[in-house]
Amino acid sequence: MTSRYTSWRKSTRSDDGNCVEVANAVDGTVGVRDSKDATGPTLEFRPATWSAFTSGLRAGKFSL
Repeated sequence: MTSRYTSWRKSTRSDDGNCVEVANAVDGTVGVRDSKDATGPTLEFRPATWSAFTSGLRAGKFSL
């Protein structure tokens, strides 16, 4: 349910439309959705889980 989230945002590096958007709920839950389908499903993550994931991205842990 996307209505519990406000201020959806996507990377400033996203310019071709193939993006995800991220937003926070009041309780801290992080929502992630496909930017091309704003009414579609939303993945939900606990704040600590999302932080660990984004830290891993920045550290290059998921690079091919």
